[in-house]
Amino acid sequence: MGFNDRGSSFRGRDSGRGGSRDSNRGGGGGFRGGNSGPREMHKVICSDCGVETEVPFKPTEGRPVYCRDCLPNHRKF
Repeated sequence: MGFNDRGSSFRGRDSGRGGSRDSNRGGGGGFRGGNSGPREMHKVICSDCGVETEVPFKPTEGRPVYCRDCLPNHRKF
């Protein structure tokens, strides 16, 4: 049997799923979970302007941290 001799037995990717793709997803996605309370903020000094600010992550030693005003100047995209 050649490649084109399959006839109508090939049904495609979505055969047998029943319903739309979205109804079978089962949650998840890229969003990481709801409101688990207030985020822990860490006080830092902006590497550009020297103002004290807070960030929602623990800064890594040796890496610059920027305030809201200076951050757009350092984005690569």
